[in-house]
Amino acid sequence: MNRIEQKLQEDKKILSIYFSAGYPNLNDTVQIIQNLEKSGIDMIEIGLPFSDPLADGPTIQASSTTALENGMTSQILFDQLKDIRKTVSIPLVIMGYFNPMLQYGVDAFCAKCAEIGIDGLIIPDLPVDVYAEQYKATFDKYGLINVFLITPQTSDERIRFIDSVSSGFIYMVSSASVTGSQAGFGNVQEDYFKRIANLNLKNPQIVGFGINNAETFNQATQYAKGAIIGSAFITHLKENGSGKIADFVKAIR
Repeated sequence: MNRIEQKLQEDKKILSIYFSAGYPNLNDTVQIIQNLEKSGIDMIEIGLPFSDPLADGPTIQASSTTALENGMTSQILFDQLKDIRKTVSIPLVIMGYFNPMLQYGVDAFCAKCAEIGIDGLIIPDLPVDVYAEQYKATFDKYGLINVFLITPQTSDERIRFIDSVSSGFIYMVSSASVTGSQAGFGNVQEDYFKRIANLNLKNPQIVGFGINNAETFNQATQYAKGAIIGSAFITHLKENGSGKIADFVKAIR
């Protein structure tokens, strides 16, 4: 069973952290992952920097730009992670845009992910229909989970189709905005969370966008299996470097 599926079976709310690989410094990636696991994080999303990140707000965009300027590439990330499973056991997901994967070669990219112990991918700009028709067999061959995003504007019909071709979890975007632009959740988001919960999907949902403290984490996980923090953690890295990660995690739960 995939590590993501194993983690989701645990009787707890999942806290996942996103950061951009190669930020703040090119070779910080492994240390950040190790420190996150030691601090009690359940899952990590490793951002593969891209020059045109459509869904990312200014904080993550800036970290991606810095990582690219530091020299981060797909191959360098794979080289950094080649021994990661000697020290880290929690699920690891690479989140990135499709263009770098296409340039690397989708089969080769997936094969490399499987080789080093990556459990899944999140590719915001890969349509579910295209994935189902052209790439699902490749992902399945290498035992990789592909995680899809839904938003408040996604129709119930579309959500059910995503659920039918998915495994692991569904990434529930909290609002129709970019990352890092929210400050708490209101009635509109709560109604959305309830609506998705009432669909009784086969895959659990993990909420992203707008989670930045204990309050928003608890709000998001009232109706969902877990939540993802990205921009707030990257701000922490900007201010503290790769140290004091445990302090950040303790403030969330």
